[in-house]
Amino acid sequence: METTNIKLARRIVEEGFGENKPEIFDELATKGFIEHQRGMTQGMESTKAAIGDLNRAFPDLSYRLLNAVANGDLVCVHYRATGTHERNLGPMTPTGKKFEIDVIDIMRFEAGKLAEHWGSPDRLGMLEDLGIWPPHGPE
Repeated sequence: METTNIKLARRIVEEGFGENKPEIFDELATKGFIEHQRGMTQGMESTKAAIGDLNRAFPDLSYRLLNAVANGDLVCVHYRATGTHERNLGPMTPTGKKFEIDVIDIMRFEAGKLAEHWGSPDRLGMLEDLGIWPPHGPE
């Protein structure tokens, strides 16, 4: 049986990121939301901007839940993320290639709202799938 916090975590990932609805953070995150993921700037607005950036670069971005565990106010979710690189993502120009990676998120909830997030997407796997890493030099 899914706990309330697992349901909230799923909405954040599946609706927020997967359906490109960053406004879900206005509803489901605390005002003092803390982001611990490397490469992400603090605050809700930064996270909402990252959602938009990802969905612009990968318009078919999707997440499939593989595992979810709750312990007190903590939830850990394991997703399989897929997408096709059709537009720039930061300095990465579109490759037209698809990626498929694992994403692990740990979320801490306070009174039914997301208070803290630790994320670990397989960024190296994404770069490998997109043909960006390892860099291809002269043969």
